[in-house]
Amino acid sequence: MRKLTSLVLVALFPFLLTACISSQPYPGGAVLPAPITPPKVRAPKIGQEWVYTVRNVFNQAVVDTVTERVVSVGKEVRIERTGEKAGRLPDEIQPPWGYVLQDPHWSPPQVFQQAMPLWPEQLVPGWSGFYRTRYQALGYPDSSYYWGLNVNAIEWERVSVPAGQFTTLKYQNKAPYFESNDVFRVANYRQEDVWLSPEIGRWVIRRGYGRYLTLGVTWANAYWEDYLEWDLVSWK
Repeated sequence: MRKLTSLVLVALFPFLLTACISSQPYPGGAVLPAPITPPKVRAPKIGQEWVYTVRNVFNQAVVDTVTERVVSVGKEVRIERTGEKAGRLPDEIQPPWGYVLQDPHWSPPQVFQQAMPLWPEQLVPGWSGFYRTRYQALGYPDSSYYWGLNVNAIEWERVSVPAGQFTTLKYQNKAPYFESNDVFRVANYRQEDVWLSPEIGRWVIRRGYGRYLTLGVTWANAYWEDYLEWDLVSWK
């Protein structure tokens, strides 16, 4: 009987462990009426800085704390990035402000053939846009891959993060069926929800995931990329 009990506990252990690990709650905010005149996003200046805690959504574990700092403006805006654990990270490059040419958010970092919007071109709920281009994996300039991006503005929300309370535009990005530089992937999908604060010129929350298929795998059993949430800790 004791042996049977032990076998049952061993069999149930993965499920008990999962039950003990709680996922990162989905961000909740107070819905606000849309402003009559949409606010402008703060212009970039050298020295502006944002610090984020990056968590694994599945178990709330802190992956890293990342500092992003504007180090140059002009023809392009360059944002230098450093992780407490990871150390120096690839830069983000925007030419012009609000459009990204070198995007280090996903792995591997992407270098687009034409700059892609970082947030809705119109800060108005209900606005949407679809963009196509090709990208190269950073450091591998000999090949390029299809990239398509849906951007949908959803609503204005007042949200709380460690850095304080902010009025934000919540929007959603979807990248359906883009090409991966990994030749073993036959289909790919990425999605993220973003809460942009025009006041600080950047998002206060960014939560996103990716999934992909290899030969013989269906979407019901698709593999996961990282599922991460970025929460603003401080800014200047």
